[in-house]
Amino acid sequence: MSELNPFAIAQQQLDEAAQRLGLDAATHEFLRWPMREYHFTLPLKMDNGVTRIFKGYRVQYNCARGPTKGGLRWHPEETIDTVRALAAWMTWKTAVVDIPLGGGKGGITCNPKELTEGEKERLARTYIRAVGRELGVHRDVPAPDVYTTPQIMAWMLDEYEILVGHSHPGMITGKPLAVGGSQGRGDATARGGVYCVREAAKALNINVSRATYAIQGFGNAGQFAATLHPEILGGGTLLAASDSRGGVFSKEGIDPKALVRHKLETGSVINFPGTKPISNEELLELQVDVLYPSALEGVITSRNANNIKAKVMCELANGPTTPEADKILFQKGVYVLPDFLANAGGVTVSYFEQVQNTYNYYWSLEDVHRQLDRKMTDAYHAVWEMSKKTKAHNRLVAYMVAVSRVAEACKIRGWV
Repeated sequence: MSELNPFAIAQQQLDEAAQRLGLDAATHEFLRWPMREYHFTLPLKMDNGVTRIFKGYRVQYNCARGPTKGGLRWHPEETIDTVRALAAWMTWKTAVVDIPLGGGKGGITCNPKELTEGEKERLARTYIRAVGRELGVHRDVPAPDVYTTPQIMAWMLDEYEILVGHSHPGMITGKPLAVGGSQGRGDATARGGVYCVREAAKALNINVSRATYAIQGFGNAGQFAATLHPEILGGGTLLAASDSRGGVFSKEGIDPKALVRHKLETGSVINFPGTKPISNEELLELQVDVLYPSALEGVITSRNANNIKAKVMCELANGPTTPEADKILFQKGVYVLPDFLANAGGVTVSYFEQVQNTYNYYWSLEDVHRQLDRKMTDAYHAVWEMSKKTKAHNRLVAYMVAVSRVAEACKIRGWV
């Protein structure tokens, strides 16, 4: 179904922005496609001695503004179209927060929950042996994403340094602190999103200290959003949260720190004391002030957009909303903070990590938070100012800001 093909969605979003910007045909067509993409066949010897074959990908979407940058996803339903879409969104994401990088993405079609630690390490190293010659701090820099971790980044860094024969910590980000990671990377995606919610609430005159919120997807970003929302905004009541096994709801409110502990101890939010069950679908349609879609793509479509009741929707997931749903939400007055703005905190702190690696001097946590706040606030206001001029929905507005920056770089280079 094309509506749920993430790359078709990414192209459709670009097409709309290109039309509004009046892009010439060559620049528009150039930006519709990745500049480079790689497909790999990855043999992995399992612990039982049997060799299994996995498919791997790396897409370098556009490098006009700088080296490509983007995460590595290990997911059983990973496809090249998903990777292409995420690489495109990363291109717009780095542009909208105005950092000197392009967009890339990678992945392996696998279920990491079925792999042992030894198998994960061998798969990580096999992937780097396949793609390593295309990576580097001035070329293409991977990072963690769905089901990949700082430990996996450390194995990949080690394999890369074995291949090149020297220290090169900036070739990958999201690393543990002991091997060149940055302070503040763990919660950066959620923190950046909550900064955007803070700025949106000021613009919309919402009293966030009394606001209610719900989180769909209680992984890394969702857990941090649960605790950072009241910390940064000075209050707020968590009404519901969900993960792949189910959801929980309480009209009296849920203690976010206690829920995070429960999730880490049991593997799910379900059966949290004092709550009743709620489905992922029901959670999305709750009457809340702020909704954080923080799971996978394509959860808000033309079928359920009319039922969304949140005042502000902060997309911590990549691609949770389809283009048809965007129009419906805009007409309903739901204020959407689109993914490539709202979740750009992760790549921004990854960029800070690259900077620190490159000149071998590391920042304090306070420095990281201050610089991230500045970048996210500036990015939000660039989109807000454009929205006042165009009267379009926020995703289109954010696209217009980002695409115009990438198009300008392509033209200055003489590519189009």
